[in-house]
Amino acid sequence: MSVNRIASRYAKSLIDLAVEQNNLEKIHGDVEHLRRMIQSSKDFNSFLRSPVIQYSRKKKALEALLKDKFEDLTFKFVDLLASKKREAYLPEIAEEFIIQYRTLNKISQAKIITAGEITPELEAQIQAKLQDATIGYANVEVVTKVDPSLIGGFVIEFEGHVYDVSVRYELDQMRKQFKGNLFESAIGR
Repeated sequence: MSVNRIASRYAKSLIDLAVEQNNLEKIHGDVEHLRRMIQSSKDFNSFLRSPVIQYSRKKKALEALLKDKFEDLTFKFVDLLASKKREAYLPEIAEEFIIQYRTLNKISQAKIITAGEITPELEAQIQAKLQDATIGYANVEVVTKVDPSLIGGFVIEFEGHVYDVSVRYELDQMRKQFKGNLFESAIGR
């Protein structure tokens, strides 16, 4: 069975249980926290994926890490994954859970990449414009990222569309135009 299929099935099961227990928001918070833990720690990620570490040791370590910090359902879910030797798929399951959570709650995600930090006011203005857009869901979650290589301007990734108005993009476009410019090519000989 493919990783995507495994992740999708386990994520759906967790969402269904959380909805059934009327605890979706808390479980979502746990999964977000777990996802950040996995993304920020290569050691934790390696620990989850290691076939050498025995289940009993993983169980004790996961219990120490998660037992009192997460909801009982989240902890039991991770414990079930470990008992079925599926803990290696936890990063993918967490990502899929977030995707399914957004779909269930009709939330679109927009990624704003800028050359420098943006103010919360500007971020709120962009979010409001995206919520007014006719594509995607009415609720928009904004994620910001700083990429100094853009030089200036910004890039917005939203619902499969990329809006690139960065200085780097404009310079690349000019570079392509100059390559195709016959006059410029003749001078260069």
